[in-house]
Amino acid sequence: MVVKKFMILFSMVILISGCSKNHQNNTDNSKPQPEESANQGDAEVLLTKLEAPWSIQKINDTFYLAERSGAIVKWENEKMTREKVELDHSLSDNPEAGLLGFVLSPDFQESKEAFAYYTYEQNGNAMNRIAVLQYANQQWKEMDVILDGIPSGNYHHGGRLKLGPDQKLYATTGDASKEEIAQDSNSLGGKILRLNLDGSIPEDNPLPDSPVYTLGHRNPQGLTWDENGQLYSSEHGPSGYDEINKITPGKNYGWPLITGDEKKDGMESPLFHVGTDTWAPSGIAYHEGSLYLGALRGEAVKTFDLENKEDGNVFTGAGRVRDILIDEEYLYFISNNTDGRGNPDQEDDKLYRLRLSSL
Repeated sequence: MVVKKFMILFSMVILISGCSKNHQNNTDNSKPQPEESANQGDAEVLLTKLEAPWSIQKINDTFYLAERSGAIVKWENEKMTREKVELDHSLSDNPEAGLLGFVLSPDFQESKEAFAYYTYEQNGNAMNRIAVLQYANQQWKEMDVILDGIPSGNYHHGGRLKLGPDQKLYATTGDASKEEIAQDSNSLGGKILRLNLDGSIPEDNPLPDSPVYTLGHRNPQGLTWDENGQLYSSEHGPSGYDEINKITPGKNYGWPLITGDEKKDGMESPLFHVGTDTWAPSGIAYHEGSLYLGALRGEAVKTFDLENKEDGNVFTGAGRVRDILIDEEYLYFISNNTDGRGNPDQEDDKLYRLRLSSL
């Protein structure tokens, strides 16, 4: 891998009653109530006692789950192994920080490489980086840096990594609680980024010699594509106004200048927003015309019909939901009740499975 640095700045389940704020500006601490009309399918618990898992990856019948505390959980042949991740820097202990995005390389079975997004501190300053991990002898080691200097702070790290249908690496970054940087095209904060797998800049990126794909984001944590290659993102809003965005390269999605239905020349309004409600959407996935979202504060697997613009609950009762993966006939999701903001039971956190035909 070519190193290129840019130093610019997860049987039916037991009910869990965790609730919390997704940002210090959220002041409503009441527990959200599940929608009575929600179609609750039968969720099978596959794994228990996960530690604040953040990302789900699956290849064939093997799962790899990144935990915020800095480990990769491997589940293969009904055996769970928590594997060490050796990083060049110690993980930050700031709220929401740690080992976040994780995605296997397209040639993982041969190369044993993966990409990780993590928050660290150096000389008293917190920042995020995207690194290449090498897998050998049941452990992971940071080998190369794809992108460094992504702004960080106490909150809003972004952190989702996804491989696009174009075989490019996409990353979401938060505004690091510094709203103004989301509008600064020279900052890596408050953006969706796009890179070649070696860390170089794709020639067709909207800004020359820049990984910035879109700007004006607050704290996006979900990325997914439909069958036509259209990209969608999920984003945390300020005390409500969480968003689903239809992503177009080079566009400005408005934060902090517009929220909700507000409009401004040169800025994109969201495809959907929750108004004064709060979902705190994280990982998302697409299937047959609908988006499926993991809701943290909303404590549900949510769905959004792209044609009818209708939303609802697919599953409630697992507490905070961090990431979603759809593979073949199943939807997988991970709870996140041990992240410091939930109310975990003794078996949390868990990996669940829902049959898509039951939804």
